[in-house]
Amino acid sequence: MPPKGHEKIVRRSIPGLPSLPRPVYGRTESLPNRALTRRHSHPWVQLSYAIAGVLEIQTSGGRFIAPPQRAVWIPAGVPHRVFSSPRTEMRSLYLDCSVTTWAAPDSCQVLAVSSLLRELIRAFSELPVEYVEDSADGRLAQVLLDQLAAAPQLDLMLPLPHDVRLRAIYRSLQAHPEQATTLGQWSQKLGVTEKTLSRLFLKDTGLTFRAWRQRLRLLGALTPLEQGERVTDVALACGYDSTSAFIAAFRQQFDATPGSSSATSDPRASCSRSLRQRLQGAVVGPGAAGQVLGGRSSSMRSGGTRVRRVLYRAGSPAGSRSAAGFPGHPGVC
Repeated sequence: MPPKGHEKIVRRSIPGLPSLPRPVYGRTESLPNRALTRRHSHPWVQLSYAIAGVLEIQTSGGRFIAPPQRAVWIPAGVPHRVFSSPRTEMRSLYLDCSVTTWAAPDSCQVLAVSSLLRELIRAFSELPVEYVEDSADGRLAQVLLDQLAAAPQLDLMLPLPHDVRLRAIYRSLQAHPEQATTLGQWSQKLGVTEKTLSRLFLKDTGLTFRAWRQRLRLLGALTPLEQGERVTDVALACGYDSTSAFIAAFRQQFDATPGSSSATSDPRASCSRSLRQRLQGAVVGPGAAGQVLGGRSSSMRSGGTRVRRVLYRAGSPAGSRSAAGFPGHPGVC
């Protein structure tokens, strides 16, 4: 279900910033159009959060989507690109590695943003560049760090295949999720046996082809559902023969029915409807949204807890973006 219309992709390079003005630093940026930045990395941790619109962070492992009730945690040194839906209001936190020792050093995560954490991010992103650390502002930073450490990690993963033959299948299904091509038919097109493709899917993704394709379709369905399209139309567009089959698959994957969630609810109680933006081909995997959609979650504290990697894949948004950056500093995403 590709987005309507076509926009030219505008690329923006990211000026470097040698160091943070404070161990915890925040900024605000309005992104009126879909955006794309070149792949880059920072020597500090980044938390990307959108109070309006949808942010998407792309890494070599996949794409991480952050609607208003979620945020993406990007460890230091991880190359990434930043995308946004139209009229996105972005809040970014930048954290020195010395104050995030409780977090996994190399795992990107999608975090649930509670009402308290949301307001802390909003308040902190409005502070002066060089706030006084031994003050109320500094104490606010510590509370913010405590809340981030306790934030649930959402198990929203669909492994992306690396084999070139599986990537061809992925690109085709991303563009046309409704197609009913079987694995046997794909094997004929690609010149390999069906058994080989089946083995490759399990090796690359840990999932069968049918399970992997279903998860791709179901996350792709969230966009038109958010935009008010009929469940029947969405079901057919996703390749389901009946509305009842689609609803059953949706409930099994997300522990919710289509259209039953609310953007105003706490993320640990229901799915954020803002996730359902038109990001072509987005995919979701096991656990389907953690506590947001009835799956599993864990906190950012890594002691005794296996930190889960959260991967997304989506079509490439396009458009232009402002070049605003840190107040008084070069632009950084």
